[in-house]
Amino acid sequence: MKLMSFRRPDGSPSWGIVKGEGVIDLGNRAPSLKHALWATTSLAEEAVRHADFKLSDITFLPTIPDPEKILCIGLNYLSHILEGGREPPEKPIVFTRFPSAQVGHGQSLVRPNASVTFDYEGELAVIIGKQCRHVAKEDWQSVVAGYSCYNEGSVREYQRHSSQFIPGKNFFRSGAFGPWLVTPEEMGDPTKATLMTRVNGVEQQHATVDDLCFDIPTLINYCSTFTQLEAGDVIVTGTTGGVGAYQKPPLWMKPGDTVEVEITNIGVLRNGVVQEG
Repeated sequence: MKLMSFRRPDGSPSWGIVKGEGVIDLGNRAPSLKHALWATTSLAEEAVRHADFKLSDITFLPTIPDPEKILCIGLNYLSHILEGGREPPEKPIVFTRFPSAQVGHGQSLVRPNASVTFDYEGELAVIIGKQCRHVAKEDWQSVVAGYSCYNEGSVREYQRHSSQFIPGKNFFRSGAFGPWLVTPEEMGDPTKATLMTRVNGVEQQHATVDDLCFDIPTLINYCSTFTQLEAGDVIVTGTTGGVGAYQKPPLWMKPGDTVEVEITNIGVLRNGVVQEG
């Protein structure tokens, strides 16, 4: 099953089940998608209904528009660690991203006026399905609601101002999250998935998720130890080698570009790029 957040044709926010090229509107069931993640089994019963809107008639919102926490993992693919000339970290490197720093599928990423060093990072996002704390590694699947694609757009100049990544990762509307949440039974084993990022149709990143330095069970265990995870919280698991910063010359995202993040069994997150107004 695929679940998504969107704006109806009249502009009002909602969420629902993706059905073919349409969406079944379930906005009357809960204020937003994160409030319904605990009930995905009963939601599946709604999938027999006809779609209320065509996907072409709605506006995609970030998969979870209103998460309490977006926890991003730095330097977590071995290929990305190697291209930067670093050693693998001993513990997960965690930083936060704010909801206002993301857009949905089909919406434009905004290159800020402050810097042209605007880089792409294709990543797998893990969405937490219920409140949890101290999750044992062997129990990780019990708290996962699903998976999505993420473009963790990064302004490298600001990221490198200090050892703290947060400024470079939180420019307004600089990242993308979507197009939807795919539930675990439809996703299958996430470590078998292939992640690809394309800029203007040219593949720049390609890896399987099993290249992670810290796997998903480890990340959930670690994050749920230092904080209480809530339904709708997002763990963005890191990017693979091939980012623009390490290419010669650097390949920065610029206005007019189209950037796609594709993950097996999820789909394609596609966004254009515009300059900050």
